Amino acid sequence: MSTISDLFSLICLIISIIESMIGLLGNVTILAVSSASCIRSKILSSYDMIMIFLSLSRLFLQSWMMLDFFLSLFCEASYYEENLFVTFKTVFVFLNYSSLWFAAWLSVFYCIKVASFTQSFFIWLKQRLSSFMPWMLITSSLFSFVTSLPFSWDIYNVHNNFTTPLTMRNTSERRGTMKTSLLLLILLCNAGIALPLIMFVVSSILLIKSLWRHTRQMQNNATGFRDPSQEAHIGAIKSVFSFLILYITNFIALVLILSDAFLPFSIGEAICIAVMAACPAGHSMVLIWSNPKFREMPARILQHINCHVRTRSM
Repeated sequence: MSTISDLFSLICLIISIIESMIGLLGNVTILAVSSASCIRSKILSSYDMIMIFLSLSRLFLQSWMMLDFFLSLFCEASYYEENLFVTFKTVFVFLNYSSLWFAAWLSVFYCIKVASFTQSFFIWLKQRLSSFMPWMLITSSLFSFVTSLPFSWDIYNVHNNFTTPLTMRNTSERRGTMKTSLLLLILLCNAGIALPLIMFVVSSILLIKSLWRHTRQMQNNATGFRDPSQEAHIGAIKSVFSFLILYITNFIALVLILSDAFLPFSIGEAICIAVMAACPAGHSMVLIWSNPKFREMPARILQHINCHVRTRSM
């Protein structure tokens, strides 16, 4: 049974590494296109700023996760030394929090720019979004850093609570310590990601509602011909809905990992890690698919490769 569990965990970790590599490629594409756009226009727009912050945070996160996978698999004894383990997990928390915050600001940006609400508050936000966004991104980074620091105080003790054999400790004492440590970590986790989660969910629902209402209006006024604008709205609804599903799924997996709900190298932990590697990669792929500017670069690379292959074959 243990062999099957270990094999399943190993397969999940390999899948996680593949997902992280796909995510790395996607985020490199987004970062390169957004940076090139800023250089060409000589203006750093709010959208490009968010995409640069988001893609950078995910590049670091997925690189860090891959390094974490390799060390936990091949250098287990060194990996679980107190200082190294605490450093890895604290940086992991900071990068996750930052990524969730930047994704939430992207959703807020879409909502304010695209949603057709006539309330004075939304009009005020639209007018001031460009000036607010740099400060919001910097503040989010600082908030992520501050809320990730407390994890370095208790995370190693929590890990020991789970990995110390029952024969070495009193069972009731172990359970009491685990509950206290878990409660503390869950509270810290919620403090770090409750706000971006609420922002993301609310802005996504408002955006979907606005797009759906606009789509219904276009359907009622349709002349029977195919309307590209209507198709674009339906595509936008699908994209935002997929962002929402991926974000919430990633949030649940992160809470489970940070609360140490599963034993190290267990099936549950392996599934959560695979989900956490898949969600940022999936979000990046949807961003590329839904934006012609991002799709253009991979298309050019593929075209260049095809031309190169044809030239060599001739």
